[in-house]
Amino acid sequence: MRGMMVINFKTYEEGTGRNALELAKIADSLAGGVEIILAVQPADIKTVAESVSIPVFSQHVDPVGYGKHTGWILPESVKQAGASGTLLNHSEKQMDFETLKKTVKRCKDVGLERIVCADSPENAGKIAELRPDYIAIEPPELIGGDVSVSKARPKVITECIERVKPFGIPVLCGAGIKNREDVRKAKELGAKGILVSSGVVKSKNPKESINDLLEGLR
Repeated sequence: MRGMMVINFKTYEEGTGRNALELAKIADSLAGGVEIILAVQPADIKTVAESVSIPVFSQHVDPVGYGKHTGWILPESVKQAGASGTLLNHSEKQMDFETLKKTVKRCKDVGLERIVCADSPENAGKIAELRPDYIAIEPPELIGGDVSVSKARPKVITECIERVKPFGIPVLCGAGIKNREDVRKAKELGAKGILVSSGVVKSKNPKESINDLLEGLR
């Protein structure tokens, strides 16, 4: 099974504007045997997508169409900018279920892949009914921490996988993932790949950090 790494640039200074482009190029140069997806801010999509060969996702979109929606993120706009998908329902940008349902459908209609975050196995099971392309399990209390979910809460991963198994949706593992051992443990538990952020974006040596994580996925 080919592994996957999703790097969420968030709104870190190290993942914004020119820094986003530099980091994206580093990740692009290291991709091989593992699919790397970059989740960047909407304003950075076009610049990054035109400079790398790996998929670029928007960090969020809204369930709107063309029209009077000032300040909202239109799915068509991110696709035209070069995004091939979007990250939805992250703990820092959670959506109520009805809004999420509408957004997932809008993205499907537009042709955007959808990675939807879940904060618990129970919610993952509910989200699976919406048929996203991937579900990323991330207990909020472990996000950005020093202990990975694969070590601290392994049952969260296995229970999530069990709940979404009937829908055939691959599960990604996030929250506190920092090194190859965290990744290997996640894969042993059944995850297809990982969703990372600060472990790469805030790293003093992003190239080294990405390579280390990739070793756990290969």
